[in-house]
Amino acid sequence: MNDAQLLRYSRHILLDDIGIDGQARLLGSHALIIGAGGLGSPAALYLGSAGVGRITVVDHDRVEATNLQRQVAHTMGRIGHFKALSIAEAIAQINPDVQVTAVTQRANDELLNDLVQHADVVLDCTDNFQTRHAINRACVQHAKPLVSGAALQLDGQVSVFDARQPSAPCYACLFPEAEAPEETNCATMGVFAPLVGIIGSMQAAEALKLLCGFGESLTGRLLMLDARHMSWTEMGARQQPDCKVCGHP
Repeated sequence: MNDAQLLRYSRHILLDDIGIDGQARLLGSHALIIGAGGLGSPAALYLGSAGVGRITVVDHDRVEATNLQRQVAHTMGRIGHFKALSIAEAIAQINPDVQVTAVTQRANDELLNDLVQHADVVLDCTDNFQTRHAINRACVQHAKPLVSGAALQLDGQVSVFDARQPSAPCYACLFPEAEAPEETNCATMGVFAPLVGIIGSMQAAEALKLLCGFGESLTGRLLMLDARHMSWTEMGARQQPDCKVCGHP
């Protein structure tokens, strides 16, 4: 690290759990974020400001006025722009040290298979079950840790699925694809603006912990937030032997 970086990241370096070595690991890391909306906005901004060296952001949608109620990385001036490019611009304004790659394609199996294998951590910031399961399959296939978040109306959840651990559950262990509920989204159901900020920030925190290698991750635990009462519920999660993605009958 040069003198400017030592100053920029000094508040991290002062933490015993991170220090110079941990910050150096962040600078040499690559995070893949799928989804550049309500969850992806705070997650990407925090990873960028924290000094994660390379960030790839995937989203095929464009910024709309209705997004600005909660998707804090975007601005009025970028309405109509691809969300992935908008987030890349937002990160660059905070930390030009970070190399950001914006991918403006839909996250399908082929694209995810190509991108996930090159990442050190993957953040699922999407809003539909089909894409979540595709991300999970790619992370299991390439043994990459997955930080998963979701938020709708006044309820949110966050967990980590770490395929590097042989006995750890994957996303499909908790939410089997065959049992996926009917898709709902905030366009029809609504979403509390700060809720996505809370969950997205927690995803960034879990990703930074995984990259630095400190603390205890949410692997094997699902945290659920009821923002109406600001109460958390924790549920344990175990690998299912009959899981079609990671199970070992």
